[in-house]
Amino acid sequence: MAFVRRKGNSYYLVHNVRRRGKVEQLYLARLGERPHITDDVVREVSRNHPMLELDWSRLREDVNSRVELFDPGSPYVKQLLNSLRLLNLDLADLSPPLLLLPDHGNSGHDLVTQLRLLRSTVDIKLEQFERVKPRALEGNRRYR
Repeated sequence: MAFVRRKGNSYYLVHNVRRRGKVEQLYLARLGERPHITDDVVREVSRNHPMLELDWSRLREDVNSRVELFDPGSPYVKQLLNSLRLLNLDLADLSPPLLLLPDHGNSGHDLVTQLRLLRSTVDIKLEQFERVKPRALEGNRRYR
C-alpha cells in the first residue's frame, strides 16, 4: 500500500515491500515541499514500477487533504507567509524597462503573463476570504 511520507522538508510517495522477512520502504517519487500527485508522477511511477497497482484517486485525495492552513503555527503557513513577503519585495524591486532590453528575449512577455495569472489568483482568493469571514477577520476590514 502506497502512502505519502514527509522526510525533512520534502514529501515522498513510498510503498512498503517485504524483503527477506523485513519491511523496507520503496521510494516511488519525490513530491516536493508542497506535495502534488500530477499526471507526470503517475506516469513515472507506473513506468518505473509496472507491477504496483496503486489507488491514485485515494492517494491524490490524501495529498490534497494534507495542507495545514488550519494551524497558523504550522511550518507550511510560516513558509507561505515568508514566500509572500519575499515575492512582494521582489516585485517592488522589479523594473519594467529592464525587461524591454533585447537580450532578455521573451522573458518580459512571460513575466507579464505570470503577473496577470498571479493577480487573478489573488483576486479569487480575496473574494473567497471575504465570503467566509472567519471570526478573526470579521468586521469592516476588506482585503483590497
